Amino acid sequence: MTCDLSDQNCVNTNSFKIMKHQNRRTFIKNSMLTGSAFAINNPLNIFGQDSIKPLKEIRIKEVDSNFEREPLIRPFGFKGGYMSEIWQTVSYLESYSGQHQIGLCTQNVLWSDANVFSSNSEAAGNALMYAVTEFAQQIIRGQTFSNPVSLLDEILPKVYSYAKKVTSNSKLRKTFALNALVGVDNALWLLYAQENGFKTFDDMIPEIYKPCLSYHHKNAAAIPLMAYNIPINEISEAVNQGYFFMKIKIGQPGTQQEMLEKDKARLSAIHSAIGNVRTKYSKDGKLPYYFDANGRYEKKETLMRLLDHAMKIGAFDQISVIEEPFSENLEIDVSDIPVRLAADESAHTDQDAIKRIEMGYSAIALKAIAKTLSMTMKIALAAHERNIPCFCADLTVNPILIEWNKNVASRLKSFPGMNNLGLIESNGHQNYKNWEKMMSYHPSNSGSWVKAKNGVYQLGSDFYENSGGIFERSSHYENMFLKK
Repeated sequence: MTCDLSDQNCVNTNSFKIMKHQNRRTFIKNSMLTGSAFAINNPLNIFGQDSIKPLKEIRIKEVDSNFEREPLIRPFGFKGGYMSEIWQTVSYLESYSGQHQIGLCTQNVLWSDANVFSSNSEAAGNALMYAVTEFAQQIIRGQTFSNPVSLLDEILPKVYSYAKKVTSNSKLRKTFALNALVGVDNALWLLYAQENGFKTFDDMIPEIYKPCLSYHHKNAAAIPLMAYNIPINEISEAVNQGYFFMKIKIGQPGTQQEMLEKDKARLSAIHSAIGNVRTKYSKDGKLPYYFDANGRYEKKETLMRLLDHAMKIGAFDQISVIEEPFSENLEIDVSDIPVRLAADESAHTDQDAIKRIEMGYSAIALKAIAKTLSMTMKIALAAHERNIPCFCADLTVNPILIEWNKNVASRLKSFPGMNNLGLIESNGHQNYKNWEKMMSYHPSNSGSWVKAKNGVYQLGSDFYENSGGIFERSSHYENMFLKK
């Protein structure tokens, strides 16, 4: 991976010194070869930031958890369903050295497994996912780990098996278990950093994953979400505020024919309202469209009819990416579809992502805030090794979790068609009733990088030095676990 050194908006923090002594072909070849071989022969060193200093063995002594229910401004619709609230779960881990850390998770049952959502009341579905989180915490109590990725690999099969049992769903999607593990995984990463003296996100990234997380973009596009029921005037207002990369939910409720007609009408209305707006952040100056179907299209032919309509109304060339058009069970070659398709929830793991890439998917939507940071690093590396671009999608997460996603998005190679910036969807401000109160829980909420300005997050040196504030303690969440 290289970076244009004349570009002041993009800095590759790892490759430059190495590449001074190697040509590009040799560097890429060596990077690809060492990824797996070095991991096998040196399982300790790949996670250490200093090969001389071994990582600490950390033993979990105490665990605890809690949750809050956050209401939404309006019902949030996708995958043919609607949510009215989102649970924020909180995981507390304490090591035998006396250190403790807290990790957050935004639950999304509808996204992670729509069958669980539709088979239970909304509250019951959330309670089931929270039970999986609690189970995960109990099985790591007393365990010793030296890096979070290996611990996740160890416990995921057990957690997934339990999740199938508690939901009475033998075909449960693995994303349900991964979503439940986000807070636990984040707490493990923070404890790992604290115990080993890592002060920044860059310090914390294991060596094996640095090649895919080596950029320091000065800007990241803030991508708002336009759900089924967002009025057109609100979309236009978002553009007027400077937002330029639009995520549009498609795959509306109804039969396949009804869905298609609704999606065509929605695309026409949106393109009519904002199609002629221009931006300096895309290479062609046009607003990029990002469609997310959440697996609602059952056939290629149906999607092609939507694309034919986009061509007819002049919107086709502005389609940057379509995320998850088909159900993950529809394992078909998509390389003949004339737009870039991205895998999201179907890429549960790195192996699933590789399978999707082999099917013709040419982008990956990373979700460190939905599939754990540990699994996201593995997926990002798999994509990087196959020259597949990535970006960061949201799960309507809380303000602190946005910073975890931002730390990943800011370090990814710029997405095709964009002018050297990261991409991060963030729609919490559009959907939470108490967003400003939730912002007060963010320990660095006054940071220059926290709020988008004219459609971008400005990521200066203070963002990278402070890692978005993820290492700072939030008094709101700390107070949940004060000993009485």
